Amino acid sequence: MKHIKDKINPDYYTKGIDTVDYIISHSMNYLEGNLVKYVTRYKFKNGLEDLLKAKWYLDRLITDYNEKGEEDETSK
Repeated sequence: MKHIKDKINPDYYTKGIDTVDYIISHSMNYLEGNLVKYVTRYKFKNGLEDLLKAKWYLDRLITDYNEKGEEDETSK
């Protein structure tokens, strides 16, 4: 069973704090969570490809932020 868990949650997601636990503990939305995921793993998996994915999610997050103004999820 450990082999299956390793594919779902490889070592690069669990150094220090588990990436999913971090995302949940900070009540992150989909865009924020994916940004953290790709930045967390880029050194260990896909390098520049993961950084470009993280940039895409960050750019989208900035666009959404600018469209909504300064209101965020915590102010509702």
